[in-house]
Amino acid sequence: MDTMVIGIAGGTGSGKTTLTEKIRERFSGDVSVLYHDNYYKKHVGMTYEERSRLNYDHPDAFDTDLMVRDLTALRRGEAIQCPVYDYTIHNRSDKTLEVKPTRVIIVEGILIFADPALRELMDIKIFVDTDADVRILRRLLRDVKERERTLDSVVSQYLTTVKPMHEAFVEPSKKYADIIVPQGGRNQVALDMLVERIRGHVDAR
Repeated sequence: MDTMVIGIAGGTGSGKTTLTEKIRERFSGDVSVLYHDNYYKKHVGMTYEERSRLNYDHPDAFDTDLMVRDLTALRRGEAIQCPVYDYTIHNRSDKTLEVKPTRVIIVEGILIFADPALRELMDIKIFVDTDADVRILRRLLRDVKERERTLDSVVSQYLTTVKPMHEAFVEPSKKYADIIVPQGGRNQVALDMLVERIRGHVDAR
């Protein structure tokens, strides 16, 4: 299968998922998505309190080698069983999700450009760039409403790991991007240009 792989990176709350979902809405069955968050390492034998204190914003928190193998398999035209992460328990669940090969595969995550092997599998690398104050407000709302976190825990995690790791790993990875998109899915001009590029690939089947 002639597959195009698009990497969409950027800081927490930057608008990566909005951009990803708008692309998927346009192309439906021609697009599949791999979320780096689903590849967080599984922590066996640790309590919830111990897991909640781990640094989830460092590259070592992810089983990126597994993601590389899965993405390579998809590019070969093979379906994969993607792990599923449960944010409410800070751990990988026992479920998996079948992802089938498609013409376009989007890889999304804050640190996907930090790994050379993963970068090599991408045809287009996009970094979503959004002001830090906007990103933290979005994260607060998301984690409290959708992931059942307390306000204090979200603020503490942001100050102790999210912000320092963004400055150490996420922001420096922007240099690997082919395209930098301010405001993510809300940037209609950038979205339209990306949609046309994808449409050209899909229609060339």
